[in-house]
Amino acid sequence: MSPKSTLINSAGQATFGYFPNGVREINYRDFDLRSPMDRKLGALAKRFKFNQFQFVALVSPELIVGVAIVDLKLVSNAFVYLYQPASGAFEEFSFIQPFGRNTEIGLRPNDSEAVFRQGKNTLSIVADERSKQRRVNVSLAGGVEIAAQIGESDCTPLAMCSRAGYQGWVFTQKTAALPCVGYVAWQGARRDLAEMNSLASVDWTAGYMRGETFWNWASLSATLADGRRLGMNLAAGVNETGFTENALWLDGQLIKVDMVDFQFSRYETRSTWHIRSADGLIDLQFTPAGQRKEKQNAFIIASNFIQYFGLFQGRICLANEVIEIADMWGFAEDHYARW
Repeated sequence: MSPKSTLINSAGQATFGYFPNGVREINYRDFDLRSPMDRKLGALAKRFKFNQFQFVALVSPELIVGVAIVDLKLVSNAFVYLYQPASGAFEEFSFIQPFGRNTEIGLRPNDSEAVFRQGKNTLSIVADERSKQRRVNVSLAGGVEIAAQIGESDCTPLAMCSRAGYQGWVFTQKTAALPCVGYVAWQGARRDLAEMNSLASVDWTAGYMRGETFWNWASLSATLADGRRLGMNLAAGVNETGFTENALWLDGQLIKVDMVDFQFSRYETRSTWHIRSADGLIDLQFTPAGQRKEKQNAFIIASNFIQYFGLFQGRICLANEVIEIADMWGFAEDHYARW
């Protein structure tokens, strides 16, 4: 079946729920945006209140990479980080631009381009609907280069739209444990993604988000002992208004997960997280090995962001099998945002 053509209907309202075949275009300009007191807002407000971001992770036992492009209209930013578990080597690069200069993010989740440029630093994430691929290219002045091709042909994404506050909405599309090929050049070495058995996860999000929000998030992409690819995306606090973005993937097959509870100590950054789902599918512990964090507190925009990379333990209890999780690399995140 074909994807839904647009998210906003002829009455100017968002369509809420899950989209098994995705949504072709997030036509936010057609949304009937209003204030909490029902005053219609014009084109300028529509543009500057609309947020977009994309995050791609490349995960293997040998190397973990995170790449993000964020457009908040008043400001845009991008970051890249690289972590080598064996040595503990870690390096991050973060860039920011006022008023979204030199930043473009398309409106088609599976057939558009996201680009961020600052000086000699360029990041791009390109989705190609025809080839069912997503390409990540990074070239930084410091010498880091990333060229990854992510295969999406055999994976069902979790695509959903939920309410955000009184008048807003958020569309998100998530996938995990996707096969990828290409290379990462870092610290004088060129690493082949396929040789490292790397897997990718993708987060494509856009919408009129709550002006003040938070979320906890966890993601896993790993290869099981029998060769199957296991992916996971879990979240709480941001999109759980009637629908959730919680899911597992086994060799690309989507398995929905109920509400998830994150138990952790915010101020003891090396302590173990406990993550459980209401339906009993998820019972995991996450131990941080490293982190990327950032605090910004401007007049209008604020962010208290900490993303951990570390190891998952525990079990996933499916209807017909129990999958034991032991020392699998992934992510957990604690994030406050005002925008």
